[in-house]
Amino acid sequence: MNAETQNLHEQLERLQEALSTRQSTLHFAHAGVSLVVALIFGGATAKLFWDSARAPYVAWLGLALTVGLAIYSLVRYRKGRTVLADELVRYETMLELRRRLRLDDPTALLPR
Repeated sequence: MNAETQNLHEQLERLQEALSTRQSTLHFAHAGVSLVVALIFGGATAKLFWDSARAPYVAWLGLALTVGLAIYSLVRYRKGRTVLADELVRYETMLELRRRLRLDDPTALLPR
């Protein structure tokens, strides 16, 4: 195996290691859960405001929590999209390395 092929194999191993954990999935999960919790707290807060002639302090606290969770959800979603774009670029690079090394070519595995 020559030095260039060895270098390509090392690059491939690094890319596979980096892609083995998908950080975008974690960001999207946080965004989804915090959005659902924000909707639940938002509904409860709206009910408190609706039923009360004078809004209790708990309603204002619920409103602050709802807005905070909604903003957190938006931030995590945007970060997830950014990380996903980077992961897709690295995945395409990994596929190109596999093509250059002919790892997915069954005829390259046959004896000559």
